[in-house]
Amino acid sequence: MTEAILLVGGKGTRLRPLTVHTPKPMVPAAGVPFLTHQLARARAAGVTHIVLATSYLAEVFEPYFGDGSALGLHLEYVTEEEPLGTGGAIRNVAERLHSAPGDPVLIFNGDILTGLDIKALVGTHRTSGADVSLHLTRVEDPRAFGLVPTDGTGRVTAFLEKPQTPEEIVTDQINAGAYVFNRSVIDSIPAGRPVSVERETFPGLLAAGAHLQGMVDSTYWLDLGTPQAFVRGSADLVLGRAPSPAVPGRCGDRLVLDTAEVAPDAKLTGGTVVGPRAVIGAGARIEGSAVLDGAVIEAGAQIHDSLIGAGARIGARTVLDGAVIGDGARIGADNELRDGIRIWCGADIPAGSVRFSSDE
Repeated sequence: MTEAILLVGGKGTRLRPLTVHTPKPMVPAAGVPFLTHQLARARAAGVTHIVLATSYLAEVFEPYFGDGSALGLHLEYVTEEEPLGTGGAIRNVAERLHSAPGDPVLIFNGDILTGLDIKALVGTHRTSGADVSLHLTRVEDPRAFGLVPTDGTGRVTAFLEKPQTPEEIVTDQINAGAYVFNRSVIDSIPAGRPVSVERETFPGLLAAGAHLQGMVDSTYWLDLGTPQAFVRGSADLVLGRAPSPAVPGRCGDRLVLDTAEVAPDAKLTGGTVVGPRAVIGAGARIEGSAVLDGAVIEAGAQIHDSLIGAGARIGARTVLDGAVIGDGARIGADNELRDGIRIWCGADIPAGSVRFSSDE
């Protein structure tokens, strides 16, 4: 297998304000755009040609990654004029594929951080003779997800909506967002209209008697759809809990990128990453957080499980816990912001004006 489709068209609404100026897959995680980690892992698994299905802020991707040669890849970009859903996006890029009808094509989503063994998924697809193979993962509480039960051979038997009662929880297996399609299946998706691969394509294939194979993989898996999950994913990449060949440095308690300035007595722990040109002042304490390009953390600030946007400034002695600070925002000295609060891009909060704010 040498080809893949990467779905990167979503607006990332749940991640705002991180995605106001930046598409979700381009928000930095562990020092580089999250998409870099996905591309690097695909390349390590033997993929050489990837088509990016873009939509929201589509113009951002190609100037950064170009033709992909720096990563050992051949990248192409296809932009949806109107949102087409997951299935529609897959069908929309089909003409850029080189595969024959019976060849496997890897498809994955631009917001999932996973340690999936891509080669094993492709191997499962080949040996089972499936039309489509799905990466499945087990979760402790599956109520927020669609369920994917399988039989004793791993063959998918149903696609069930989010369970509403305990009796409806027939499995803890969920769709983990990575697939292998035979090229012929991609060509069978209706063109030119929105299609949900989860709600239309997969159930339709199952009803028609197609072979859908599930592969349960118990490695690291995290949906980065919320700011809190994104911060956690970035920290896990720095700590080495989530595997990626694209982390720009050694895994450990902290990752400080070139051109960042960190005061000698500042303490960075828990997988904290400090982006280029960022400045960390004397006595600052930062745990499990991401400080993006050019942000400034003044002396004595305490930051826990938070994300500080590019060019933002956090005042002296300010406390942030579970906060998301948008690009270019300014938080004055001696403020206290907690519990999932989000500060919009360019906002200006004067010194000492906020002592606490709960999740909105």
